[in-house]
Amino acid sequence: MDDTVVVPPQDLGTRPGRKGLTVAKVTIYSIAEELGVHASTVSRAFSRPDLVKDDVRQRVLDTAERLGFQPSRVARRLATGSTGAIGLLVPDITNPFFPPLVREIQAAAGEVTVVLVDAQGSAEAEPALIARLRAQVDGILLASPLASDDVLREAIGSTPTVVLNREIHDLPSVVSDMSTALHAAGDYVYGNGHRRVALLTGTVGSWAAEQRRDAIRAWAATTDVALTELGPFDASYDGGRAAASALLDTDATAAFAFDDLTACGVIAGLAEAGERVPDDRSVIGCDDVLLARVVTPTLSTVRTPNEELAQTAIATLQAAVAGEETASARLEGTFEPRQSIASAA
Repeated sequence: MDDTVVVPPQDLGTRPGRKGLTVAKVTIYSIAEELGVHASTVSRAFSRPDLVKDDVRQRVLDTAERLGFQPSRVARRLATGSTGAIGLLVPDITNPFFPPLVREIQAAAGEVTVVLVDAQGSAEAEPALIARLRAQVDGILLASPLASDDVLREAIGSTPTVVLNREIHDLPSVVSDMSTALHAAGDYVYGNGHRRVALLTGTVGSWAAEQRRDAIRAWAATTDVALTELGPFDASYDGGRAAASALLDTDATAAFAFDDLTACGVIAGLAEAGERVPDDRSVIGCDDVLLARVVTPTLSTVRTPNEELAQTAIATLQAAVAGEETASARLEGTFEPRQSIASAA
């Protein structure tokens, strides 16, 4: 028995018969019969193309396409150890940041199947979810994971892995560097006359929250603004409303929120207290999710380069799966000024 045999698919293809068009299951044996080659040659054309001459492989592929044959994914895994799939773990699919990113990753992956797993906001759930993914995929993308570095490394084991929007020692990462864009946002706020600014910090332990906090601190240090740090607050709409309550106890005329969802909660919380954005206070978010463009007033924010992030992550993971050398990447965000910033009163 040839150890690279591809199991025939369940789909039915159409083949011309002597008495007209008939329906029959297309197999590697029918392709081999048509080409006058051994079935194992057809099998290797799909599972080990490097072992088949170029002209023969092309004839096999052309005939398979004409007959409507597709090699079984299960068979390919048995023959090559490859699943043709990658895993994508997100911490919370209900966060509006992740659906557009998932779409871009799927587009960048092309014909590769993307297996999506949602941790539902639980760091404790991530190791078991990663273990389940490892059994089904060739490699894993971890998008903004919540668990500790050590826990994640142990869960990943030897599975090729790329981390998005977080840096973990010894793992390739692709992150959005918001520093330059947040400096630009700060300068825009400063140019509108704001000298008392609040920083509404994000969730404790969040890599992105720490990076954004440090960027705002660095910007403030280059100016004469009085920076007030509040929080940490949960990266959620309700977290933003809690941040608004704290903001009301300060004299800050502008506030940087961890992300757009939090910023929208801030706007709502201020409105409930009788303050209007941007007439009474200006608010800046981060990520540029759809919500930032449809909320009233439209939200000034920093845009994450999702398309480039996804393409770079997929390319890096493909290199890791192939056993090639990989390198981490930092992609810059861009500042998008909108209606939520006005001149200081």
